[in-house]
Amino acid sequence: MNIANMITILRILLIPVYLYFFYSSLRNNILLAGIIFIIAGISDVLDGYIARKYNMTSRLGIVLDPIADKLMMFTILISFTTKGIISVWILIALGIKEIAMISGGAILYLFKGKQVMPSNKYGKVATLSFYAATLSIVFKLPELLSTSLFFLTVALNIIAFINYFIIYIKMGHNRLNDMVDK
Repeated sequence: MNIANMITILRILLIPVYLYFFYSSLRNNILLAGIIFIIAGISDVLDGYIARKYNMTSRLGIVLDPIADKLMMFTILISFTTKGIISVWILIALGIKEIAMISGGAILYLFKGKQVMPSNKYGKVATLSFYAATLSIVFKLPELLSTSLFFLTVALNIIAFINYFIIYIKMGHNRLNDMVDK
């Protein structure tokens, strides 16, 4: 196991720490949970940088990294929804998209020759928007701004999903052509 993968695992281990602070009765609990979220975000960038710069990319990392991302995203969405910070439709919209992405990724990996859906700019922009929306809550920015950022996040995630779906179809089609050619 390399350092990049260990950082990814650390990111997964930060989820219960986030939940502890978020649901605690501590003063500034959401800010404290937000700091954990920021640390997780920095570690996400760091593990990707280390993996690419030092040629530490691995199958484990390619699989673990999006799992860590999705676990943190679901954790944020569910915790915000249970506290009434965001509407349940945001959780449902983003949850359906993420479940579809997980299912598609599993199909590609398990049944289509261990293919992995690479991240792309649409997914990265949607993730950045999610971070901005989340941090707008953490830092108590005006509610209209936070709501607008979550609307934008849902829209960008839909665009990213459509893009990933097109790539998924092409990957499946190319794999089918490869099998026919053999």
